[in-house]
Amino acid sequence: MTEIGRRERKKAANRQALADAALRLFLERGYDAVGVREIAEAADVSVATLFKHFPGGKEALVFDRDAAREAALVAAVRKRPTGHSIPQALRELLREEPSRQAREHPRFPDFRRLIDTTPPLREYARRMWLRHENTLATTIAAESGLPEGDPACQALAHFALEAVTLVYGRDDAESALDRIFALLDTGWTTTTTEPTNHGGT
Repeated sequence: MTEIGRRERKKAANRQALADAALRLFLERGYDAVGVREIAEAADVSVATLFKHFPGGKEALVFDRDAAREAALVAAVRKRPTGHSIPQALRELLREEPSRQAREHPRFPDFRRLIDTTPPLREYARRMWLRHENTLATTIAAESGLPEGDPACQALAHFALEAVTLVYGRDDAESALDRIFALLDTGWTTTTTEPTNHGGT
């Protein structure tokens, strides 16, 4: 292995150790009761190293996959196989192992509760969500030959990201995800058998 390869592996290991330590301490004692120095000590790195990996501070430690997730969304749309629609490509991304493992992890409910009950984390998550949605909508528009800000592209991005929340906790999560993306891909009239005429006469 090259020296560059070793350095990259060490950086990745440090980053993961910091994220894991932060989440463990936050879940055990609460977000406000834990400081960055304590997190760095738990991960056996310096405070300077912590801020090198997470310049956003404590909030960023909870959302350590922020940048990777946004990049994956963009790549799913831009690098989708020939013949795959954009909704199909996004569905496949959400069905992949890392995404499924995250929402099926036994501590995922605790993670969600931590965010929901901690105002700084709630606000960070809201800003992150909007950024991902806007980046995804812009990418969809560019790939579809539509103008930036097109409302259909914004709607597709919004509901594609919302799909994970909608299926969370369901026994049939995977099939529910398929149903949601079938709707996004083909529209309501091809998803249901609902009569189209509701007029009186």
